[in-house]
Amino acid sequence: MQIASTNICERLCNKSLCEISLLLNISQSTVSGIIRKRKQMGTTASQPPNVRPRKMTERGQRMLKHTMCRSRQLSE
Repeated sequence: MQIASTNICERLCNKSLCEISLLLNISQSTVSGIIRKRKQMGTTASQPPNVRPRKMTERGQRMLKHTMCRSRQLSE
C-alpha cells in the first residue's frame, strides 16, 4: 500500500486541486482536506476518537459488584 500511495503522490504532486479532484472523481474540498490532514498530522489514516469513557450508572455499579461477588463465591 505504501508503494502505491507513493506512486500516486508522484503523479499528482504537480497538479492543481481542480485537476486532482477531476482525476479522482471527488470534490475539491475533500482533496483539500486530505492534503491539509497529511501536512498537519503526517498521515491520512483515521485517528482514534479523543473521548473519555462513559461514567458508570449506579445500576451498572451494583451489577458489577453483584457479578464480582458471585464469581468469587463460585470460585471458592
